[in-house]
Amino acid sequence: MSRRIVRPLDTLDRRLLELLSENARLSMKELADKVGLSPPAAAERVRRLEESGVIEGYTIRLNPGAVGLPLAVHMRLRPMPGELARVAALLQETPEVVEAERVTGDDCFVARAFVRGVEELESLIDRFLPYAATNTAIIQSSPVKRRMPRLPLDEGD
Repeated sequence: MSRRIVRPLDTLDRRLLELLSENARLSMKELADKVGLSPPAAAERVRRLEESGVIEGYTIRLNPGAVGLPLAVHMRLRPMPGELARVAALLQETPEVVEAERVTGDDCFVARAFVRGVEELESLIDRFLPYAATNTAIIQSSPVKRRMPRLPLDEGD
């Protein structure tokens, strides 16, 4: 759920977010040193970013191939009439699906999933066929890894 930013992000906020997006395990001392603040001041800024909903959480980046899931796919799904809620629920309960978004256009959902191979991919697609038309693309490579979006500039910057 998105929250409204109480105040615009300034240069320090944007730098803190950039550093944390690169390495969320930085200590407050390391973070403070990199932005030229004291550790308590850096901690206070990060706390405010958390409380305002700008920072929603901290996570790791897993390499699916290293844990036996080398095949990444994008699935576009177009639910049959009356099946939108069922397809949304099925996406949510399917462990191979790591993210899914409801989108505009011909398809209602775009999902990303990881599987062991083509046989498992076929089984994944078959789960949705009674309720949706699917179009699946195997991801060959990712020239742009997930990254933080370009943040808007504060009018004072």
